Amino acid sequence: MPALDEPLKKILGGNTAKVMAEHLDLHTVGDLLHHYPRRYAERGELTRLADLPLDEHVTVVAQVAKAAMKTFNHGKGVRLEVVVTDGSGSLTLVFFGRGAYAREKELLPGRRGMFAGKVSVFNRTRQLLHPDYELLDRESGAGAAESFAGRLLPIYPACKQFQSWKLTKAVDTLLDLFAADTWQGIVDPLPPALRDGRGLAPLADAFRKVHRPASKADIEDARARLKWDEAFVLQVALARRRHTDAQLPAVARKPVAGGLLDAFDAKLPFTLTDGQRTVSAEIFDDLATEHPMHRLLQGEVGSGKTMVALRAMLGVVDAGGQAAMLAPTEVLAQQHHRSITEMMGELAEGGMLGGAEQGTKVVLLTGSMGAAARRHALLDLVTGEAGIVIGTHALIEDKVQFHDLGLVVVDEQHRFGVEQRDALRSKGKQPPHLLVMTATPIPRTVAMTVFGDLETSVLDQLPAGRSPIATHVVPAKDKPHFLARTWERVREEVEGGHQAYVVCPRIGDTLGDEPQPEGGTPKKKAAAEEPEAEKRPPLAVLDIAEQLAGGPLGGLRVEVLHGRMQPEAKDDVMRRFAAGEVDVLVATTVIEVGVNVPNSTVMVIMDADRFGVSQLHQLRGRVGRGSAPGLCLLVSEASEASPARARLAAVAGTLDGFELSRIDLEQRREGDVLGQAQSGVRSSLRMLTVIDDEEVIAAAREEATAIVTADPELERLPELRTALDALLDKERERYLDKG
Repeated sequence: MPALDEPLKKILGGNTAKVMAEHLDLHTVGDLLHHYPRRYAERGELTRLADLPLDEHVTVVAQVAKAAMKTFNHGKGVRLEVVVTDGSGSLTLVFFGRGAYAREKELLPGRRGMFAGKVSVFNRTRQLLHPDYELLDRESGAGAAESFAGRLLPIYPACKQFQSWKLTKAVDTLLDLFAADTWQGIVDPLPPALRDGRGLAPLADAFRKVHRPASKADIEDARARLKWDEAFVLQVALARRRHTDAQLPAVARKPVAGGLLDAFDAKLPFTLTDGQRTVSAEIFDDLATEHPMHRLLQGEVGSGKTMVALRAMLGVVDAGGQAAMLAPTEVLAQQHHRSITEMMGELAEGGMLGGAEQGTKVVLLTGSMGAAARRHALLDLVTGEAGIVIGTHALIEDKVQFHDLGLVVVDEQHRFGVEQRDALRSKGKQPPHLLVMTATPIPRTVAMTVFGDLETSVLDQLPAGRSPIATHVVPAKDKPHFLARTWERVREEVEGGHQAYVVCPRIGDTLGDEPQPEGGTPKKKAAAEEPEAEKRPPLAVLDIAEQLAGGPLGGLRVEVLHGRMQPEAKDDVMRRFAAGEVDVLVATTVIEVGVNVPNSTVMVIMDADRFGVSQLHQLRGRVGRGSAPGLCLLVSEASEASPARARLAAVAGTLDGFELSRIDLEQRREGDVLGQAQSGVRSSLRMLTVIDDEEVIAAAREEATAIVTADPELERLPELRTALDALLDKERERYLDKG
């Protein structure tokens, strides 16, 4: 009996194995057994020929009435036409090509058989093209026909070079080999006590049932078991990562009474929310330990994550360390630097004239800084003068050195690769504490898988003073007067002393840039669902700004902001917008995260159907940040019945980011929870779905944690260790290491 790591070429032959390896990435017996059917076709109930439905898969029992071979294309092609009847009606079976001759010898008038295929019409005659069939001898009765008709046919993820039916044949070859033995060589990753305690099928039975199900119950049994394999092995990997991290040394960073943090808290003009207090307590508990904190802080747009992160950084500075905040864009880094220095006041001017005694320096480091400013910032970091640095990827460069890096805060973590986070963390003399932040709410199941080696804190309570945001869809094509009213609303808000954003999917300059979004990603797929939306390129910042300034918003101060502008120009526009010197900012998604202008009350998102659900929620969070209510208008030309409009209706229908993230995930599916995009490897999840299988994932995490706590090296579970090695090839192991 072959082992799961046996090369397929030994079983199936070199040519077949080569095609499967090149086109389906299947190399071993285990690869093929784990290549599960995507779905199952049912041949269906036996159907009377008189009742045949068009375009449906049917199974009929009939007798051959006549068969004729015909030629076409001036004799170059042949086809066999077989007319069958069951007494209630007739049906034509059609076979093309060389195989037609073999079938001509079998399908003789008078033979009776079962025929399965999809009903179509040609020349007003119902037909089955290349049907599956099984001829019935006299001993075969109705039971054989019912069995044939009711069989579940596995449909595999396949390719042009290797079709699903060839995969069925290859899998059958393996199953026949295993059937001749006892399957003792199968390495089962689930400990027997766990498997028996949860009533899960043995792995061998699961393989047989998923590939050759006798019933739908077989499929459910197999899926239940195979989902557990994926969830459990992954959770063991993450539990071991958490256990390893807990053994690493780190400097405990305990806040000092009467220090910088206390001085900052004393001058706050508002009270922290209960959520902020709770999460801060979790973070300070972690910082006080002698192994590195690994914590994910996720919070709704505007829930006050930056405040929580700043208090953590101040606590680390009090304890003699430095803190670095990594932001994905210069606009966001500058925004963070501006807002943090404003919140800290004289506490951000340590060592400077007028600075507070407990103060520290807060420096900015970006790629576009002048040489002199950059030199000063680097010097402040290496000497320890600067307790806090906020920067972009420039923080990762080799020249950047810290006196004593104690905490790394990564803002909007999904914008960074694991290598970038790792490069910044490596600048500490000992592993620094890590706080990863995201404003994109993550469903609990995803947090337990993608971020399973991080402890998770959630901020879901908005600070006092935040206003509700009303969201409406503007169907620009069906009701153009709604779009006209949109610009009237913008003008009304500006005349009331407020400001507005208008967001477009692309920049649109003389270079004729492609309709690709910057910094994030309107979904091209979404646009592809709308044929009418594809007739024109996405709306562009430069075009819309010109149209608005010369039309419905004439007389207002309209400015643009996008990623191709020089950093100084971007910073200047943002500064003037924040100061109220700009009425309407027409921008790309560069304003998606972090930008905080409380006086902005209205946002208009053009071609909103080209953006993802979570991204729309992020953008919407830029308004309603002050005492006045916010308004978000989603402009779309998509038709009312389209999936794109359904997405927009979902965004308009709730302000719950976690609910929207679930909708977003359901539409996109989850991809590879081990980071297919970042690690460049094939998805490890074939059966488990992080959306639907929350109970399995939560239970697997609990079991995995208990097992790893008792046996970190899995010495008593060699089968589990083998399965872990198979899941975590070197590339994925590196991915988890760096994450």
